[in-house]
Amino acid sequence: MSNKKIIFGVKPDRPDIDSWVETRAIEETKKVPEKMKRLTIDIPESLHKAGKSACALRGTKIADEVRDLLNDKYIKNQL
Repeated sequence: MSNKKIIFGVKPDRPDIDSWVETRAIEETKKVPEKMKRLTIDIPESLHKAGKSACALRGTKIADEVRDLLNDKYIKNQL
């Protein structure tokens, strides 16, 4: 048999445990981005022009506006 000795450190006293609990770093869970799917639709030219003009004035993208509209209609109404 081996004469190897295993030495454990000193057991922490209660104040050390409490301070660790109070000051430990809490890791934020990283949100995994949802997989995107492409949606192709046909709309009248007049509607496209109106949407594109409005987005240009606001400095937004048409895709972002359409996503917001779909989200408002289908996701937010489920709550």
